Amino acid sequence: MGTFLFDKIIFGPVRSRRLGVSLGVNLLPIDSKVCNFDCIYCECGWTKSTTSSKLPTRSEVKESMLLRLQQMKNSAEDLDVITFAGNGEPTIHPHFTEIIDDTIELRDSFFPKARIAVLSNSTMLHKPKVVAALQKVDQNILKLDSGFDSTIKILNKPKKPITVEQVVENLKQFNGNFILQTLFVRGIYNGKMVDNSTPAEIEKWLSILKEIKPREVMVYTFARSTPVDSLIKVPHPELEKIATRVRALGISVQVSE
Repeated sequence: MGTFLFDKIIFGPVRSRRLGVSLGVNLLPIDSKVCNFDCIYCECGWTKSTTSSKLPTRSEVKESMLLRLQQMKNSAEDLDVITFAGNGEPTIHPHFTEIIDDTIELRDSFFPKARIAVLSNSTMLHKPKVVAALQKVDQNILKLDSGFDSTIKILNKPKKPITVEQVVENLKQFNGNFILQTLFVRGIYNGKMVDNSTPAEIEKWLSILKEIKPREVMVYTFARSTPVDSLIKVPHPELEKIATRVRALGISVQVSE
């Protein structure tokens, strides 16, 4: 299947199925994906590097965001959220925390009612500055696709060893003030079946939700092309069944497909 990269620092706004009218921020190169995961469902394709010398500078991000927000304000465009996503993991940018401060300043000047959201794979939560920055935004949306290390290895393919236990302990730092996102998918990869929607997977995942108590959960499946053509979307009725069990724990759920 074909995949794509974001070719600008600031892109959109686009209508996000989960967030509304969203102005995107890409802190990674515009011509390659840079991430510490290599998820088999990633719309940006395979990870070729975990580092790059071509990351946009803090000043480049601020200038690009200022220009776009000015344009949107002048043309009376709507904006629900400024979303950090892009071509990889945004929190690996060395000036992520400072860029968040700049974004809050610009948001308050131009669209004070807009939210700031960060989509993260939860791998950099061992860094206090990253955690502090995420605690400043309106929606820190943090990934956990499975409660089993073996599934994470196949589904997310971490570039450095990481365990579910480590992620869970790091998520506890937020005292429930975060949104957990989980993408459900099934299929064959390298001759092995992968499916994080089985009864065993769901039971383990729910037990973790009880432990970390996020304020909200986003349950979804992939919407765009993936680098693996043998993956199958988990049908909406199944996602709704999963969501019902989350709601039974007293946790708000958003379902997307």
